[in-house]
Amino acid sequence: MTVTKMSWRPTYRSSKFRNVYGKVANREHCFEGIPITKNVHDNHFCAVNAKFLAIVTESAGGGSFVVIPITQFGRIDPHYPKVCGHQGKVLDIKWNPFHDNIIASCSEDSSVRIWEIPDEGLRRNLTEPVLELYGHSRRVGLIEWHPTTSGILFSAGYDYKILIWNLEIGEPVKMIDCHTDVVLCMSFNTEGSLLATSCKDKKLRVIEPRSGKVLQEANFKNHKVNRVVFLGNMKRLLTTGVSRWNTRQIALWDQEDLSMPIIEEEIDGLSGLLFPFYDADTHMLYLAGKGDGNIRYYEITLEKPYLQYLMEFRSPAPQKGLGVMPKHGLDVGACEVFRFYKLVTLKGLIEPISMIVPRRSETYQEDIYPMTPGTEPAQSADEWLSGINRGPVLMSLKEGYNRPNKLVFKAPVKEKKGGVVNGIDLLENVPPRTENELLRMFFRQQEELRRLKDELAQKDIKIRQLELELNNLRNSPNITNNNNSSNGSSI
Repeated sequence: MTVTKMSWRPTYRSSKFRNVYGKVANREHCFEGIPITKNVHDNHFCAVNAKFLAIVTESAGGGSFVVIPITQFGRIDPHYPKVCGHQGKVLDIKWNPFHDNIIASCSEDSSVRIWEIPDEGLRRNLTEPVLELYGHSRRVGLIEWHPTTSGILFSAGYDYKILIWNLEIGEPVKMIDCHTDVVLCMSFNTEGSLLATSCKDKKLRVIEPRSGKVLQEANFKNHKVNRVVFLGNMKRLLTTGVSRWNTRQIALWDQEDLSMPIIEEEIDGLSGLLFPFYDADTHMLYLAGKGDGNIRYYEITLEKPYLQYLMEFRSPAPQKGLGVMPKHGLDVGACEVFRFYKLVTLKGLIEPISMIVPRRSETYQEDIYPMTPGTEPAQSADEWLSGINRGPVLMSLKEGYNRPNKLVFKAPVKEKKGGVVNGIDLLENVPPRTENELLRMFFRQQEELRRLKDELAQKDIKIRQLELELNNLRNSPNITNNNNSSNGSSI
């Protein structure tokens, strides 16, 4: 297969999306005064759904994030309540796709936590999660919900393992242990039967998640992969990364043959990480660089030229991360096909950016809003774990996008403990790699020693009390008299 180099020169063709433009929300519809985290971890630190906006914040000691109702625009109070139960910095947050009030977070404290946000938002700090999930031996940098199944969550840690959690029992049920370094990105195909990962070992993998079997693996020297995304049902993958000359680059792959990319496209010579966002309904790809102010967008086709450059949204303010509104939260009356929530750290600002298809007619535009994955799961956790694959339950944005979801999240009652998956103790003693990990492990062991000493002291006191009671019983006069009388009668 030959690698095709593409031209940057846009060749306009008949496309309903070639005039898509980005529209920044008015200042009164932005969110201001948010102490956005200064963490340099390569994540978005932002999660959005039709009800809430969640942002990871800077905090002294432990980790926290704010959850703001999506219509509560303007300046946020400095003492606004936070979700603040983690002992380490929060590295990733993701909303449950089937329950708008449930959010998952992962942290440097090596835990994953599930939180339930009240319908009216937070009135006070939330410190108690509905579930605490312990299974990784190092910090957890990435989490993803399964796209069609209720109660299945994937987490990737710095112990190089991906754990699959069944939230109905609150335990890890599978472990994917094929990576030799930190997992940078996870992406599912439409029905969630395949998982694509990019890794710090520079390899791109396509994995069958239930068995952990690697179906395809790429180690292409001309393209160092950073991020990967499945392109819907096209049987294609798109990766962003850097070339051997350290220029930013994207590559298109056949998911069933990763020996060579179908095409490569050099973007520019900037150093910021390129985040890809794909809209399966419009077949549009958005590229946003960390630290850039612009967002490029393309249309993807199965025939040549495969990637059709459309336009570029430009802004002077650099973005730290971007949240994406699910389809059922878009304004279809304004022909909005995508909406970003841009994090501007220096200003403490969250800026909504709407991608709009210009149309004169005010009626519902069915050609740009096909049936789309909705808010109902296609199957249960047990069904998916048993090997069943089902595509998403589709909904029409014309009628059903305001339909309330009656799904109720029930957390299992469980103790804090490590899990055993495939006969391996997930909290086994792994030697620390950094000074922070060493200190954290040291303080954890000191705490454990203190607890054991207290427990031992309590047991010593209890033993002494029992010995005294036994001596008292032996020296009791009643027992002595009874013994004497029994001896006299026997004589």
